[in-house]
Amino acid sequence: MPDHEFQNLQEVAQFLRNDLSKPKRRFTLLYAHNATGKTRLSGAFKDIGKAKIRDTLYFNAYTEDLFYWDNDLENDRERILKLNVRSNFFDALKHIDINSQLRPLIKRYVDLEFRLDQIDKNEWRVSFSRDVLVDGRLEELEDIKISRGEENIFIWCFFLAIVQLVLDDDGTGPYNWVKYLYIDDPVSSLDETNAISVASHLGNLLTKSEKGPQTIISTHHGLFFNVLGNEFKKGTKSYFLKSPSDSDNYILSDITNKFFLQHLTTLQELDKARISGNLKRHHFNLLRCSMEQTAIFLGFENWKECIKLDDNDPDKALCERMINVMSHGDYLILDPEDLVKQHKGDFQRFFQRFVDAYPFTKTLFASK
Repeated sequence: MPDHEFQNLQEVAQFLRNDLSKPKRRFTLLYAHNATGKTRLSGAFKDIGKAKIRDTLYFNAYTEDLFYWDNDLENDRERILKLNVRSNFFDALKHIDINSQLRPLIKRYVDLEFRLDQIDKNEWRVSFSRDVLVDGRLEELEDIKISRGEENIFIWCFFLAIVQLVLDDDGTGPYNWVKYLYIDDPVSSLDETNAISVASHLGNLLTKSEKGPQTIISTHHGLFFNVLGNEFKKGTKSYFLKSPSDSDNYILSDITNKFFLQHLTTLQELDKARISGNLKRHHFNLLRCSMEQTAIFLGFENWKECIKLDDNDPDKALCERMINVMSHGDYLILDPEDLVKQHKGDFQRFFQRFVDAYPFTKTLFASK
């Protein structure tokens, strides 16, 4: 099918809504690189429904902001996670024992104890504890500050507990207004193992019943995307959202039932940029990401081992330095976006030597 081109994310959101209205369409998977606009797209999708009547329960970076820490700066003892209960997201707190709903979900991922308390009608807070081994004995550490990864898992499980309420709703519950679920990048801070677990668990949760809200899941994580694709299968559309560097528009490519691997889509973008010569600083960053993924797959210690050049080859040191400098945040701010002719030539040479050094299936990414 041809690509769909849009002038802004509001048009993309409306297309996705229209697409979900088709018969037997329940799930949409959306892959996009970071900084493409996935979070803004989830907001645009929600706002279209909100203009008429609230209809979208969403998980994105804004959801995570509904939870915030009070680290007890005065006494440095009672560190608690507070909930912004002004949000409709927390309507469940008035109807269920959220502690019992959350506990089995949390235990799937981390060995962590928690307690959710209501202080008054406007204040709810979570305290965390963990058993640790001290001198051969287990001791409970209370009111601890948990890691960012554990915090993200807790918030994700809180969302899953609400999703379960949505799926069980007979039309009279607190979430009977939910027509759509929009989930954006729930695995951004998780390792590969937990990313697979989250995808598998989410897929099982949403497919155990033929009924339920229509769902969009967007991600930059190729493995997460592929696992969900295998979980959902029938009734699912898969798209790749791109924002070309030479345009302000957005392109939505239908990749349903197509072979898709994250590193191959990255190589495809780099190959097109190499041929066209329309190269930007971020293409060096994408090249480094591809090298890092290759290094992980091959068991190398770092991405630099993917530069298969002799030590006396002048390109070896130049390649390492160019990729490092072009990927550095300060350089991205201080240097103009377009590459000069010399740097474009450097990139084209480095990219070609990289793909020639490894047995990539070039027919899957090489431009015609």
